[in-house]
Amino acid sequence: MLYSFIIPVYNRPDEVDELLASMTRQTLKCFEVIVVEDGSQNDCREVCDRYAGQLDLHYYYKDNSGPGQSRNYGVERAKGDYVLVLDSDVVLPDGYLSAVDSELRRKSADAFGGPDRAHESFTPTQKAISYSMTSFFTTGGIRGGKKKLDKFYPRSFNMGIRRDTYARLGGFSRMRFGEDIDFSIRIFKAGCSCRLFPEAWVWHKRRTDFRKFFRQVYNSGIARINLHKRHPGSLKLVHLLPMVFTLGTAALAVAFLLTLCLCPSLAWTALMPLLAYSLIIFTDATMQYASARIGLLSIAAAYIQLTGYGSGFLAAWWKRCVMGKDEFAAFEKTFYK
Repeated sequence: MLYSFIIPVYNRPDEVDELLASMTRQTLKCFEVIVVEDGSQNDCREVCDRYAGQLDLHYYYKDNSGPGQSRNYGVERAKGDYVLVLDSDVVLPDGYLSAVDSELRRKSADAFGGPDRAHESFTPTQKAISYSMTSFFTTGGIRGGKKKLDKFYPRSFNMGIRRDTYARLGGFSRMRFGEDIDFSIRIFKAGCSCRLFPEAWVWHKRRTDFRKFFRQVYNSGIARINLHKRHPGSLKLVHLLPMVFTLGTAALAVAFLLTLCLCPSLAWTALMPLLAYSLIIFTDATMQYASARIGLLSIAAAYIQLTGYGSGFLAAWWKRCVMGKDEFAAFEKTFYK
């Protein structure tokens, strides 16, 4: 089988360099690489030129239209039986494509995806963010895997689909955020087979600081409501957990302040649930990374992830469900400038 890697990129030449370097080390060589530059000011054309002799690589530059439309642009030019969609901030282990190929030869699938991990070279903050996005104690169970709370929906950082199935479903929508989940929902609605490939994992850098991470998860919360409006019935109980956590945290903070004024000696009891949760995160992350520093940073990352997502969810609920605005009018400044 021939595989086509589709990589949309926006102002990330250094990360594309690392990704392409990892592709040259793949043990299975039957693939092409299609890089779609989505209107970047700092493009990666020179980086791609350096790998022209090592990879079957095709570089395209287009006006900015968002990652989903850039993936569609790339797939339209692909030749592979399967298209493998990656984010530009991932790095592949040497056996990645071999693992995909082995799974497909064992049992075919219309669509699939794999998990992600943190590389040794990642900064402590990146490792903490990776922990918060993959841990069962945050929302890692929602994302799918062995300890999943919901069925597995492939995400665009590591996603594969048959090219003919991709074309039949019309590819990614115009959504600027949550477009990969929207596509996964449509895959299931069409009755396609979709599987998790546990051994086809990638190293995923994600965001490099907590400010950018908050913005990312805030947008994810917005996207969940947008997905609910597009696909009634897609909103499950597990998707409400970050919102419940956010409201609960706010309520406990208010209770602490009130108790501090009325009965200072008992004020700390209001924070006991948050302290217990923080201890669980610290212990689990410290054991996973053998680093107390990463354990402490993981507490911050977990709270940012849950409250950021919960805040975005509540903001979108108010604008879309209460005020009745449509997706584009409600978030024109955020996504559709």
